[in-house]
Amino acid sequence: MKEVIIELKELEVGKVLENEPLASHTTMKIGGPADLLVEPSSIENLEKTMKVIKKYNLKWRAIGRGSNLLVSDEGIEGVVIKLSAGLDQLEINENQIRVGGGFSLVSLATQISKKGLSGLEFAGGIPGSVGGAVYMNAGAHGSDISKILVKAHVLFEDGNLQWLANEEMEFSYRTSVLQKNRPGIVIEAIFELQPGNREEIVAKIQANKMYRKDTQPYNFPCAGSIFRNPLPQYAGRLVEDAGLKGHRIGGAMISEMHGNFIVNAGGATSEDVLALIQHVKDVILEKYGVEMETEVEIIGRKAN
Repeated sequence: MKEVIIELKELEVGKVLENEPLASHTTMKIGGPADLLVEPSSIENLEKTMKVIKKYNLKWRAIGRGSNLLVSDEGIEGVVIKLSAGLDQLEINENQIRVGGGFSLVSLATQISKKGLSGLEFAGGIPGSVGGAVYMNAGAHGSDISKILVKAHVLFEDGNLQWLANEEMEFSYRTSVLQKNRPGIVIEAIFELQPGNREEIVAKIQANKMYRKDTQPYNFPCAGSIFRNPLPQYAGRLVEDAGLKGHRIGGAMISEMHGNFIVNAGGATSEDVLALIQHVKDVILEKYGVEMETEVEIIGRKAN
């Protein structure tokens, strides 16, 4: 890894951090060290980073703002690429916007609402980055990314860059092709929005933010929704009806506020969270015959 670090630093790709604790880079504040964490300062430097990764045949994965992630206490082997400053550009061309994968989704929704452009109101209050939102087809309030995406600029693990049109993303509920069989990094997205009444759009954004604040436990470190909704039922309601709100294993606790959130109530480990997830799955299956699937992405080394 020393050779890799030297080469990346010589190329001046951005921040290069060895054995960096990922608890500092996830909204749940859980996660062991990445062998190497790189924050590229531009798309060009991201491409350079990927060439080095390919040269040394290293494992890699990308993260944005660290929401929707549960990282193993043992950390992550290889290179973690964090999309942040340098990959957060924004261009507005009439009804279309072109935005970097590292841009905050909440910030984007807020800024765009003030321009009188409609289509991102659902994103008010959704934590995470644009890249992560496209990757998992983030959504709320009856809409999602698939409704507004024109195309996504993706860097694949072989180092190739390609624009994928909406239909090529194979969107479904909280899923895209990038989670299935074409792993890659969303470095840019182009969204098609509609002109609307600025005051109404801003008001809707604020209402969605307040709804999240009033109903979801963002006063504690958490990853967002833990389970996919087993439609037509809702994960949070099933957990609540099962009497599991407030149930705790170690430092991990099912929120008293919302049944589909597990919070870090203090000193939680990934093993605590995984044990709590399994407990919920077992109880819901026994009580209601419903198999719960996780929405949160679980990554990193397995415990010995």
